[in-house]
Amino acid sequence: MKKIRVYELAKDLNIESKVLVDFLLDLGADVKNHMSTIENDIAQMVYDHFKDDSSSLDVDIDVDEEEDTFVKKPRKGKRSKSGKDEEIDDSSKLSHVKTKRKKNGKREAQVKEKELELPDTIVVKDLAAKLGTTPSEIIKKLIKLGVMVTLNQTIDYETASVVCSEFGVESKPYKTLDETIFEEQPDDEKDLQHRPPVVTIMGHVDHGKTTLLDSIRATRVTATEAGGITQHIGAYQVDYNGKKITFIDTPGHEAFTAMRSRGAQVTDIAILVVAADDGIMPQTVEAINHAKAAKVPIIVAINKIDKPTADPDRVKQGLTEHGLLPEEWGGDTICVPLSALKGEGIDELLEMILLVAEMEDFKANPDRQARGTVIEAKLDKGRGPVATVLISNGTLRVGDIFAVGNVSGRVRALIDDQGRQIKEAGPSKPVEILGISDVPEAGDVLVVVDDEQTARQVASLKQHKQREKTIRQSSRVTLDDLFAKIKEGEVKELNVVLKADVQGSAEAVRQSLEKLSTDEVRVVVIHQGVGGITESDVNLAATANAIIVGFNVRPEPGARIAAEKEEIDIRLYRVIYDLIDEVKAAMVGLLDPEFKEVTLGRAEVRETFKVPNIGMVAGCYILEGKIVRSSQVRVVRDNVVVYESKISSLRRFKDDVREVAQGYECGIGVEGFNDIKLGDILEAYTMEKVERKL
Repeated sequence: MKKIRVYELAKDLNIESKVLVDFLLDLGADVKNHMSTIENDIAQMVYDHFKDDSSSLDVDIDVDEEEDTFVKKPRKGKRSKSGKDEEIDDSSKLSHVKTKRKKNGKREAQVKEKELELPDTIVVKDLAAKLGTTPSEIIKKLIKLGVMVTLNQTIDYETASVVCSEFGVESKPYKTLDETIFEEQPDDEKDLQHRPPVVTIMGHVDHGKTTLLDSIRATRVTATEAGGITQHIGAYQVDYNGKKITFIDTPGHEAFTAMRSRGAQVTDIAILVVAADDGIMPQTVEAINHAKAAKVPIIVAINKIDKPTADPDRVKQGLTEHGLLPEEWGGDTICVPLSALKGEGIDELLEMILLVAEMEDFKANPDRQARGTVIEAKLDKGRGPVATVLISNGTLRVGDIFAVGNVSGRVRALIDDQGRQIKEAGPSKPVEILGISDVPEAGDVLVVVDDEQTARQVASLKQHKQREKTIRQSSRVTLDDLFAKIKEGEVKELNVVLKADVQGSAEAVRQSLEKLSTDEVRVVVIHQGVGGITESDVNLAATANAIIVGFNVRPEPGARIAAEKEEIDIRLYRVIYDLIDEVKAAMVGLLDPEFKEVTLGRAEVRETFKVPNIGMVAGCYILEGKIVRSSQVRVVRDNVVVYESKISSLRRFKDDVREVAQGYECGIGVEGFNDIKLGDILEAYTMEKVERKL
């Protein structure tokens, strides 16, 4: 590739070499002086720039499209001050990269496509190749946008998108293979068919969730099929009036929070179980919040109506306080009174589930490659990695090749909720899958692909992203690093999940925490509850990037393990003042510290000595205070500060000393300053940090 020297180009442009060197340095070009060389595309860009911005250009540019060069053509003549034409030397030529010019002299980009897919970052010359133009054209556009780059530098997607729009080309983010594979593909309306609803049962402890599940299984599944279903698969289907209903037999909050945090939504309907003799409890409120966040229909099962102390109306009254108005009271929340222990009201509940499913009109396309979500997964000693998957769309068959999370595999066997091997599983069908290369995570999406190579590539890409995520996982908020993260702009709010032993304590702690909010950071209690810290609390904290504060409570073993895995900060307290003080101390770190100058003493220079290998030393008399060896010092001459530095040496006679008090003489050396004169005043001082307070 041909090059040209800076001074030659400056001469052609009739400008000073220094001006051109400065311009090229601002542009980011690798030049040192007027003898440096630059490449053709940079030279062309410089021509274009000065041609647009200068009316006194002494060269014309013409393009030979066949030879793909441009040459500096001599003008026929230019008018001198005397009015005579002067000849211009035409000896210099300059080569150029491929391009074309219109008749008006502007370059025309030969854009190959109307829409480009661009990665997160792209090199300038690669963008030029995609647009079918020259790097100099791209650089010119970027200069107008205030971006100084060279042809080998990278620009982000937003900047590249703006450049594309300048050329009349639309751009969109480039999707990696795994993003393309896992992306939801819309179906034609004519291909959709009705599918069974997927139901999750939620509620407070001891309100009868497990009893209700057992009752449904016992009455709707034959005795020979019922044995060990819960432990066997974790999800099952029941038949009622010829229609199927899928129940997820996992902790309700996990089905919502853990999977939503991974972008999966598997539940269609939430059944909220509330004991008629107990009413709305803290965990009931938590279940309501999770169901609302998932935006799914809620059916309230008022359980234990057979008890003498049952009061269904009190339950309905409590529901209204949390935005759930029963149908019989003019709202749209279905409430079904039942007794799970005696099997009363089960039919009505199943009828209501089918009614809501009919109103919601759940559909899927069974005639496509399968897509599903992992409900749970484990490593079985005899069968290897096993995953329970709920098929959401398409049909999964034995022999299908799939990618799930960051692993892949081929379906070796499908086992339904009754322990039978089946050949295929359609929408809303829960199945166990054998043939996975490793154990996936709960909430991972399973997608059938065309071949094993694609499946392995997708798994590899996901593994790479998982490693990057693990490296970045330290970005979880903790009280210890809150100050640093605020400074970096990563956190504007301190989200808190608060758990206490009683409701009164929880309210008191919440009010105290929220009062700590300042202009720089705001304390937000995203969830407040009573009882021990559960896995659900950890999942919620992980989703909201929050810390967990426990007052007189302890985390469950599963919650502690989950917190360590997700790197969630759990703080436990027994004294409210300790809790407030620690959070307050962390927030005080957000405030910029104040520094106060403390004057230690003043000394007058009465003699100067030049000491070999040390420099100038001032013979001083301490006028007031004291001079300390570790202090900073400023040199004042005629009431004007001429220098500030540190004390490099402090001596009395031949001895080094730490400090010299008022009324004594000493020798003082000022670090980095030798222009000390008689009569100068040396002021010793220190800077003390003053703690900020909220």
